[in-house]
Amino acid sequence: MFFGGLEIIILICLIPFALALFAFWIWMLISAIQNKGLTEGEKIAWVLVIVLLHFLGALLYLFIGFPKRNMPLPAI
Repeated sequence: MFFGGLEIIILICLIPFALALFAFWIWMLISAIQNKGLTEGEKIAWVLVIVLLHFLGALLYLFIGFPKRNMPLPAI
């Protein structure tokens, strides 16, 4: 199978982009699991959102759930 010049350039650009998106997705998934500012129920919910919505779920977590990392859980 022969690839033209344009296809090779697109492939060379897409592979690093796809790997970066995958690394970001893994980073957000691990962050959600280790987030001490979330309750156990919130962690499970965020993990499900990230796994089921893939990159969109990771972006949602980045803007909504990630900032809670530095917030301690309220004492009950």
